[in-house]
Amino acid sequence: MAENGESEKTPAAPPSGRAEGTPCWVEAQLSDVEAGRRFYGELFGWTFEETEESVRASLDGEPVAGLVRKTDGRMPTVWTVYFHTPDARALAGRIRAGGGQIVTPPHLVGDLGTAALAADPEGAVFALWQPAGHPGFGRRHEPGTFAWAELYTRDTDAANAFYGDLFPDFLFGPDAEPDFGRAPLSDVFAAEMPPHFLVHFLVRDVEAALGAVARLGGRVRVPPFETSYGRSAVVSDGQGASFALLQR
Repeated sequence: MAENGESEKTPAAPPSGRAEGTPCWVEAQLSDVEAGRRFYGELFGWTFEETEESVRASLDGEPVAGLVRKTDGRMPTVWTVYFHTPDARALAGRIRAGGGQIVTPPHLVGDLGTAALAADPEGAVFALWQPAGHPGFGRRHEPGTFAWAELYTRDTDAANAFYGDLFPDFLFGPDAEPDFGRAPLSDVFAAEMPPHFLVHFLVRDVEAALGAVARLGGRVRVPPFETSYGRSAVVSDGQGASFALLQR
């Protein structure tokens, strides 16, 4: 979520039913939000609402993603995944203790909740979200919505240890059904690609969605390939923000 002031007092998160570590929101940082609205609106059928913090995308009236205008052209054009937490400050401390970094400390985003930006020990960037007025996804795991977050890393054992310590119940608990995986960079990307998270959106037909991406000015980065969680392809929008299409 875009920053809207800081405070030492963090509001308590309302009950959400989500385990800590559940992907609960995704947000694209773009130079041209209007172009992003056109691209994603046509690709996924999203509608949009202006808020003080961002442009919120919805599907059938339920929030599914955010588009944020970059305030500095040097900032990366990326999709960022947010992980749910009941206590962003405590989680930030555990991230530091585990060898990660806090890029942007926990801060209030209006009356919506508390956000922070972090990086794991290999430098993969992710965000934290402690909800107040905005719980996160209203819909997910449906066509046109978030379906999966894959961390591409050089050391999957180290990643499992780091995130397992942060989110043990969500990832490895007895009832765990996580939508967050870890894979070696070499499985899909060149070795020089830095570790990163790749946000996946569900589609009914990957090939048809690839055609729409090309028609709308995006690019196919990695053609369709099979994974343990479905058939995927990596694409980017017209501004270079990469994401994946997932068919199950």
